[in-house]
Amino acid sequence: MINELAGGIDGIDGIDWTGMGHAYGPGGDIPRWLRDMASPDPEVRRRAFGDFYGAAHHQGDVYPCTVAALPYLLGLADDPATPDRAAVAALVLSIGREAADRDDDCIRFAPDGTESTAPADALALLRTRADAFVRLAADPDPGVRHAGIEGVGLFLDDAGRAVALLRDRLTAEPGTEERLLVIRTMASLALRLPAARPAATAWLATLADDPGADPDIRLGALVHRARCAPQDLAPDAVASAITLLTRLTPPPQAPPTTRGCDPTTCACAPAAPTEAAAPEAPAVPAEPAPAAPARDDAVVVTPAQDVPPQIAAAFEDLDRRGRVHAPTTTLLRTFHTVLDDRVAERADLLAAQLGSPDPAIRYDAVAMARNLIGSWRGDHTALVTLLARCLLPRDPYTTAAAAECLGSLGPVAEPAREALADCVAGHRAAHGPDVWASPRPQLRRAHQEAVMALARLGDMRALPSLLTALDDGTDAWRAVQVAGDLGPAAAGELVPRLTRRLDAVDFSGEWTDMSAAALVGALAELGDPAAVPALARAVEAAVRNEKWQPAASALEALASFGTAAAPALDVVRPLADAADVDLRAAATAALWALARDPADAVPRLAALLDGHRLREAAGVLARIGPPAAAAAPRLREMLTASYDWTRVHAAEALWEIGGEAEAGAVVPVLLAAWAGNGATSDHVLACLSRMGPAAAPALSRVEEELALRRRTGRFGSIAHDEEVQHLCRTLRDRLAPSNPA
Repeated sequence: MINELAGGIDGIDGIDWTGMGHAYGPGGDIPRWLRDMASPDPEVRRRAFGDFYGAAHHQGDVYPCTVAALPYLLGLADDPATPDRAAVAALVLSIGREAADRDDDCIRFAPDGTESTAPADALALLRTRADAFVRLAADPDPGVRHAGIEGVGLFLDDAGRAVALLRDRLTAEPGTEERLLVIRTMASLALRLPAARPAATAWLATLADDPGADPDIRLGALVHRARCAPQDLAPDAVASAITLLTRLTPPPQAPPTTRGCDPTTCACAPAAPTEAAAPEAPAVPAEPAPAAPARDDAVVVTPAQDVPPQIAAAFEDLDRRGRVHAPTTTLLRTFHTVLDDRVAERADLLAAQLGSPDPAIRYDAVAMARNLIGSWRGDHTALVTLLARCLLPRDPYTTAAAAECLGSLGPVAEPAREALADCVAGHRAAHGPDVWASPRPQLRRAHQEAVMALARLGDMRALPSLLTALDDGTDAWRAVQVAGDLGPAAAGELVPRLTRRLDAVDFSGEWTDMSAAALVGALAELGDPAAVPALARAVEAAVRNEKWQPAASALEALASFGTAAAPALDVVRPLADAADVDLRAAATAALWALARDPADAVPRLAALLDGHRLREAAGVLARIGPPAAAAAPRLREMLTASYDWTRVHAAEALWEIGGEAEAGAVVPVLLAAWAGNGATSDHVLACLSRMGPAAAPALSRVEEELALRRRTGRFGSIAHDEEVQHLCRTLRDRLAPSNPA
């Protein structure tokens, strides 16, 4: 096949590739990529796979040219002379998996806008060639075998043959990873083919109960049996899973110096394989970390050169979140998905995971705990406490993950406050006050994440490390992100440092928005009027460089100081007539906040109600209140707008302007918007909370919200959902019939 591809004699050049498009245009480059996948040069092959994934399999899409390439890819995967057969097989599997997932998902469109049948075509082709996967499933190369086994579950339609083949593969496979894959594939087969389900589920049940089988294999069978029939989950299934989990033997400790660790502080375990490994693994961290290979369909993305550190850090975060450290991780994630709303049992399972002697299991449990807490309401004190126990002095890799998780939990992280403070103090005591800038990346990240999580709780014990960051400059952007959370108590130390940094911002630069927005946001949160001159200078510098968004952000920060920022009026007032609507809206809001002249502000704000900055305009009109009555007719018209948010902002402003006389129009609009768009809940509830008895029609909806077990609200934010619950409880207590108020 390699020679045929090189010479084109198998017909590859006879296909009209240019007549078939991919993500970036005509597919005329497909033949070259296919030939280059067979190149003896590893770099040529790497580029070919990257180009194919990036264009012909872009973000998982399947195009007609992708389908046309499948016979050649199958030929390469089947040919022992192909250098990267496992990578080719993984690519074929990824195309088939995506085709199966998307086949009935939604209507697909080709690049020219016509409806595409490519996913269905790819699936049909692979199912007619399922014997190729049968061969690959018995290949000596484990990477090829991996794709073959999973392909049998996805594409072989002979239920009896597929069950028998997978049953035989379990005994033939030597490794835990491969055996768990066989079990998972058997369950996938049972879910795809009803004819396979009785034999497959019976086999899984027998395997789960087999005392002679290894604990991880029994655990896999238990989980995937539950996946096939969650309604038949045994009452003791979670307890059985926990028992099996505790019987797993952790991997032996590796000599610390072999992983580039400090032998005086390292307590890490060696790498553990994943349930879905790939031919190539990402780089092993240089400090204690159970490293793992990427998924077989993972695409490593790196940021461009000369980007802000925030962008580079985001790519690093994506890489970390794609790692799987223990062979049972995918299995346990599946079990949590099956258990769904059985929160107490999931918490018990997570307690076993977080308390495992295997550091890889512990590490991967951190993200699962975050998922549970982020999805379900309730008292999560026990889980948060267990996460706090993962702040291990001798394991900075796990400490960083646990601290990052705690920092994302908002007020729910409160039980971890003292553990975070102890972690921060311990780092500073053991490694010096400059540990924020430690040359050891894992230690530096562990300390920074712990400091940031502590700061998000408003704890002043985070301040010394934040000052170190702002003075030294190392990763100062991280300190800026949380500086405002410390509030006015820290303003004396933080404001001079932040204003110096704001003065140093180059507003002619490409990435100005990112750095300036964080600085002005922090200064606004700290609330010290000493920041006003620097904010005014920032507005002027941004306007000079025609950077309207940073100018608007600085104006919003100035507005937060109210009349205390009046010395900046000479900067603000001319911008209220700016041509740029965003800048004009921010300046108009600031003009009202600083001057408090409704005669000047209201006409300007009313004019903005007809543009895309109506949210800001309506918000300021609400703050002005009755003196903004001239805008009321337009606000009433906006109550019938098609967009939920437009109606909500108009209703808020109308209530603040007209009071009880507007309640009959405002309350139904607010409740309808809340019902149609849960993301509006905090705005709706904040307005209802100010309405007193007029909000009584909302009581039943408030009680419904409090009865929900799953979190709601915007962006999956735990803090936002906690605020929604708080507002609901306050409003319920105020409106309850037994309350004389």
